[in-house]
Amino acid sequence: MPVDPLNPPPLTPDLPGVGGRIKVQPDDFRVEEIPSYEPGGGGEHLYLWVEKRDVGPEFFARTIAQRLGVPVGAIGTAGLKDRHAVSRQWVSVPQEAEPRLAKLDGGGITLLKHSRHTNKLKPGHLKGNRFDILVRDADRAKADAATAVLDRIHTHGLPNYYGPQRFGRDGGNIDLGFRCLAGTQPKRLRPFVYKFALSAVQSLLFNDYLGRRLADGLFRTVQSGDVMAKWPAGGLFVAEDVPTEQSRFDARETVTAGPMFGRHTFAAAGVAVEREAVVLADHKLTPRSFDGFGKLMGGTRRHNLIYLDDLTATWEDAGLRLMFTLPSGCYATVLLREVMKADPADGEANDE
Repeated sequence: MPVDPLNPPPLTPDLPGVGGRIKVQPDDFRVEEIPSYEPGGGGEHLYLWVEKRDVGPEFFARTIAQRLGVPVGAIGTAGLKDRHAVSRQWVSVPQEAEPRLAKLDGGGITLLKHSRHTNKLKPGHLKGNRFDILVRDADRAKADAATAVLDRIHTHGLPNYYGPQRFGRDGGNIDLGFRCLAGTQPKRLRPFVYKFALSAVQSLLFNDYLGRRLADGLFRTVQSGDVMAKWPAGGLFVAEDVPTEQSRFDARETVTAGPMFGRHTFAAAGVAVEREAVVLADHKLTPRSFDGFGKLMGGTRRHNLIYLDDLTATWEDAGLRLMFTLPSGCYATVLLREVMKADPADGEANDE
């Protein structure tokens, strides 16, 4: 069934939301990185454990570079963090900046500790993020419905959609990405913008694919030819013996994995590959549409759902507080949309 990939079907459409508002104050939205590794204590790079408060990600990097007297390109981070939030994350800088570390604090930036490591921190060097979010003015009369929403997420998992901030304000990244994919974008773009626009198309197609599974009642159904992934991490394989793979899926040993379309996307088979082909065709694309972009459109697979075993909710005078951990690349706004039944995104940076 066709869906709107910018507003894909929720897991809990039958349950009302609590409404409310997020990010009224920076402390309402707190996120802390879970790094892939801790700094080893030796090496040519300084790792700075930094708290930023109400500071945008681009301004954050420029400010650190200016205060420490290093090129902005020498700043390494593992992930982007929202402006309207309090975030804690590792930042890497060259070792020659160490004598100037005392200049770093101020204007919403606080250095909490530092160490050394052998390599520069790069995007993706991130295991996940811990969130502490206050939904202000949430409707306490909907407390029972909120409990039911969270119970269903605990039991069934959360659809691993891309959040709306992935697509830019009013979906602008998508239009740009399709022009880049078709070779009709006349203006030369900065490499980061070009890469992000192409990835927005991949993300849109994934949301479309996953949204159709929910709309067709297949969120937790293994189909013949589905690509499966070991949970929480592991290799990919194709489902051949469906009853066996359904049992493993139900036991949380595996999850289905949807396509991030590209030249080398791990191939599905049978009914599953037919469903994926329909998504491409409806966007006037074919597998050959991704040729000629090198590693930018290599293709991969993404878990269709994630389990949030530490998800908790507590009612306070100001509203509903949610605490949970997400793997890297997953979006808090997807969970908030289930609970609030409203669009919580504010157009700022990814919360991944």
